[in-house]
Amino acid sequence: MAKNDANWGVDTRLAHGGNDPRDFHGFVNPPVVHASTVLYPNAGAMASRAQKYTYGTRGTPTTDALASAIDALEGSAGTIVVPSGLAAVTIPLLAFAAAGDHVLIVDSVYHPTRHFADTMLTRLGVEIEYYDPRIGAGIAALMKPNTRIVFTESPASNTFELQDIPAIAKAARARGAVVMMDNTWATPLYFKPLDHGVDISIHAATKYPAGHSDVLLGTVSANETHWKQLHEGFVTLGCCSGPDDVYQVLRGLRTMGVRLEHHRKSALDIAGWLEGQPGVAQVLHPALPSHPDHALWKRDFSGSSGVFSIVLAGGGQKEQHAFLDALKLFGLGYSWGGYESLAVAVFLGDRTVAKGPYAGPLIRLQIGLETVEDLKADLLEGLKAAASA
Repeated sequence: MAKNDANWGVDTRLAHGGNDPRDFHGFVNPPVVHASTVLYPNAGAMASRAQKYTYGTRGTPTTDALASAIDALEGSAGTIVVPSGLAAVTIPLLAFAAAGDHVLIVDSVYHPTRHFADTMLTRLGVEIEYYDPRIGAGIAALMKPNTRIVFTESPASNTFELQDIPAIAKAARARGAVVMMDNTWATPLYFKPLDHGVDISIHAATKYPAGHSDVLLGTVSANETHWKQLHEGFVTLGCCSGPDDVYQVLRGLRTMGVRLEHHRKSALDIAGWLEGQPGVAQVLHPALPSHPDHALWKRDFSGSSGVFSIVLAGGGQKEQHAFLDALKLFGLGYSWGGYESLAVAVFLGDRTVAKGPYAGPLIRLQIGLETVEDLKADLLEGLKAAASA
């Protein structure tokens, strides 16, 4: 069996990528290696570090299997595996930003990313500036001589604006900035950042790769130009992941294609249905023709995931909470990408540019693997409760 054959379809790569069973006596799954100390055969080998594995923080066969599988999906020169999706954001930012640098971050970014930038990065002397998600090539006007990083996330967290990633990447790279993208929503199955000019691709593997709401993990993949610096930052910070979590994500990766397709179909069905329901002012799903950025999504993406938001028709927090409290199948909890449906209230008070306007309060939905008609019935109860409130 060839390893990572370029002619394989994506589901074949998901099923077979990352390791060759012949390397481990024919077992189809790689071993879960629990390791800190690695022994050397002699002092000379220890002095020269002339062996593949040297210490647990620098990689094991388990982490290599997952990183190799992700590289095959991303088309990347290398991937690091870190303990959470947030660590997948913070480690590359720390690896490339320095005191005196200017960093541009999309205003609709995942809130913990913003918090990290506004606290730790600013304390380290990094200047942070937020920009409109729909700025496109206009980002060139915000670039400064010291702009080191342009951080993107598309679609936007909670409000699902699409960024013109190729245009932003072209403008940023022309000025020598590193382009990073949080691509958790689409995964490399539906969007491959490095193919669109991005240098660093970031994923919360907690979500669709793991798929079962029981593991925290992140991956960061880099192109050839930026891989060495990313890896050096990763090793320096010592922020490695436990082997059991890494293995769980590798196992989840095998079924991600079929799971994601189910999420995609169910979410599109429900999103289209919600557009016609009383009490819903707007559905924020980029794969719907009604979405203002639908043409951009259609140009760049090959699919959509199971997460989108709705705007209630008027009201405020009272109606928002009434909707959420009426739900039975949708759990009230953060994260997404697992088998179960979730709903959360959307807060936009931290934004400086991308504030709306919206006709009413927002609710983000994660459509899980349940029967679609059951989920629709549950959402109708939420809408009735919001109307009564």
